[in-house]
Amino acid sequence: MKRTLINIIICITLIFFSINVSAQKLRSEVFDLINLEYPGLKEVKILYEEGKNAEAAKALLKYYRTRTNIYHPEVDLKNLKISEKEKKWADDALEHTFFVHEGYQPSFNYGKDINWKYWPIKDNELRWQLHRQKWFIPMGKAYKITKDEKYAKEWIFQFMDWINKNPYALISKNEYEQKNLNIPFEDAKENAQFAWRPLEVSHRLEAQIEQFIYFIDSPNFTPEFLTEFLLNYHLHATHILHNYSEQGNHLLFEAQRMIYAGTFFPEFKDATLWRKSGIDILNKEINEQVYEDGGHFELDPHYHLAVINIFCKALQFTQANGFSNEFSAEFLNKVEKMIIFYMNISFPDYSNPCFSDAKLAEKREIINNYKKWSKIFPDNKEIEYFATEGKKGELPAYLSKGFLNSGFYVFRNSWTIPATVMVLKAGPQAFWHCQPDNGTFELWLNDENLFPDSGSYIYGGDDKVMSERNWFRQTKVHNTLTLNDSNYQNTNSKCLLWQPNGKVQKLVIETQCYDNLKHRRSVFFVDNNFFVIVDEAVGNGTGKVGIHYQLKEGEISLDKQKHSLVTCFPKNNIMLQCFSPDEICLKEEEGWYSTAYRKKKSRPAVVLETQKNANKPVSRFITIIYPMNDKEKNELFATFGNKNFDENGLKIQVKVNQKTYNLENHF
Repeated sequence: MKRTLINIIICITLIFFSINVSAQKLRSEVFDLINLEYPGLKEVKILYEEGKNAEAAKALLKYYRTRTNIYHPEVDLKNLKISEKEKKWADDALEHTFFVHEGYQPSFNYGKDINWKYWPIKDNELRWQLHRQKWFIPMGKAYKITKDEKYAKEWIFQFMDWINKNPYALISKNEYEQKNLNIPFEDAKENAQFAWRPLEVSHRLEAQIEQFIYFIDSPNFTPEFLTEFLLNYHLHATHILHNYSEQGNHLLFEAQRMIYAGTFFPEFKDATLWRKSGIDILNKEINEQVYEDGGHFELDPHYHLAVINIFCKALQFTQANGFSNEFSAEFLNKVEKMIIFYMNISFPDYSNPCFSDAKLAEKREIINNYKKWSKIFPDNKEIEYFATEGKKGELPAYLSKGFLNSGFYVFRNSWTIPATVMVLKAGPQAFWHCQPDNGTFELWLNDENLFPDSGSYIYGGDDKVMSERNWFRQTKVHNTLTLNDSNYQNTNSKCLLWQPNGKVQKLVIETQCYDNLKHRRSVFFVDNNFFVIVDEAVGNGTGKVGIHYQLKEGEISLDKQKHSLVTCFPKNNIMLQCFSPDEICLKEEEGWYSTAYRKKKSRPAVVLETQKNANKPVSRFITIIYPMNDKEKNELFATFGNKNFDENGLKIQVKVNQKTYNLENHF
């Protein structure tokens, strides 16, 4: 009896709390934020000046429901669709099971009385991205398609619940306490690190535009709620305006979304200021963050793609609403260079290398990107080719391509399957998303990637999460050289030679990767068929020098005496053999790679090692990577022509099945 009574009291409390949280009041202060002289707001102005705030709010809602002069280029209400996945997110959200992150599935339930601080795994992304409210747009689509008011009611409830439980605490304690909120200042301040981080605020700023479009006609979208919505929206934009991130892709995302805010809600007095701030930042940062060759300075293919789309979304949104002249011709040229860069570092299946923190996107998603880009650059036949999967347009007239500013080099014998493509990364000093992996590469053979990069697996959080991230960031789990298995101290490479044409294509890059050791890597692409890699470790560093190779998942066969391996994959296979004037040994290592957040695969990995002492100024290796058929038995051999390290060049002799190649470079 006592337990039943307690349960009844709890239920009544929850019902009361729910009603209290979801209840809205007319926020008349919003009219001070709106330019009532804006075309179409005459009735709103008259009613407000007469003190008829409720009627003014009704008139404002009517204005927004009938407004036709503002466009969202990515929302087509006449052809609106919702995927099965999105529909599930929308339906799950009705029960407060929120889709927060693809890496954490199935989704977590956040409770009948929503706990916006719930943090089941101490991964920062899980808590940050909760506040991006990714399920709200699917709820909007579900509502617009079905007209079922349960989606609108629940969206409004959750919207107001979030506002009440995540107060703006980035002000002084005194100012905060004057608001008479029920949440202690210190608790609100801790929560604000996640709920009010500028990147998450900007995400909501953009997403709430779509939500507004989908839900605006709902009877549950009342004049009172409109004032709550607009007041909250203005706070978001004002927060970003004064708290932009310092640099990187976060700053670009925030700027693009401020352009959206100032363009979609021109009725706000500050709309022009918001839009101008975003445009000014993008015009400036495209030259700060993007190298002259088109590469983004974080040296991460995934974020490079994201940055292209930031710039393109800003262009499309402003073009749709008559503000495109605020971007310069130089801006457009730089965006086009970024697309050409991404096109070149991609493989024939449209996938990109997973260097640094990069992920793989679905092929259809990448093709859709090219379609959007082609609309912005209709005269570019190469973009058109990839947008139409070769049905229209033209392939680039070249094959191999180097991007010397950003340090990406592509050896290629074909743009289409079958193809051999190596993408090597050895760029300048980069930022958080970049890894200490200078000299690493991915190698595509025929129709698959045989040497995928390790990726990143996870970002950041508590000690356990960071240990998982740090494993994938190690230099030794990339296709490059290490001293005593330690991470690079310096990540700034320079190109000594790039020759992308002829029967033997050549690249030489050099990195002072440790204070006491530099790594020079020379790559020869021979007969558009196989690779010879020469690694030279130069300096007074001592200990274990290793050359690491990481392959795709599958079986390999090792011959430790010959320092060679042969892959035993179902389709495409290679033979890899290493030669050195020094005594070397071949060892197996732990191998993993990740192409999506919190998803990883075990794979074979090896290291070829030698000991370097104080009397030995250089350690040298020659590795041949040769494609092979099932029944093929290859005889490989290589030796140095110049017995000592030469600062100005290199000579080696390579034999493959009795054919001799004399390879050299000079610079």
